[in-house]
Amino acid sequence: KLILLLRSGLIVKHLVLCVFVMAVARGQVRYSIPEEMMKGSLVGNIVQDLGLDVKRLKSGRARIFTEDSREYIGLNVDKGTLVVKERIDREELCAQVSPCSLHFQIILENPLELIDVEILDINDNAPVFTRQEIQFHISESATPGAKFSLDNARTKEILLSAAT
Repeated sequence: KLILLLRSGLIVKHLVLCVFVMAVARGQVRYSIPEEMMKGSLVGNIVQDLGLDVKRLKSGRARIFTEDSREYIGLNVDKGTLVVKERIDREELCAQVSPCSLHFQIILENPLELIDVEILDINDNAPVFTRQEIQFHISESATPGAKFSLDNARTKEILLSAAT
């Protein structure tokens, strides 16, 4: 597969694109927000955090670019803020992947601004184990404070999405 990619020139094109993006990108910002925030909730102030001017957002025709078709985060160009545009369910978005992050870019005429929003789990679903009951056979000679491993627990949403 790698040989095919090398022959087709895809790797070279991707490397050139990455170098271009790195050269043009002026800033990168990271925010952490809890899942299930209400629509319109403030994620962060990019004007303040990137040292931009609100006028720059308007004159640069700022917009959000994401590789996913769903836009969970919106840009308020008048205030220079990022806001929740759509309800975010961490389990639905990322399942078992941790950390769960939304990666997108604020496109200005120049430079490109990179934004990363991490979605934090609010523990809204009780864990479920694959077996309801687990028996341990612990020797009398076990040291006090010994630890015993359990299988990983999953939340109901993860089990439902895995079944479909």
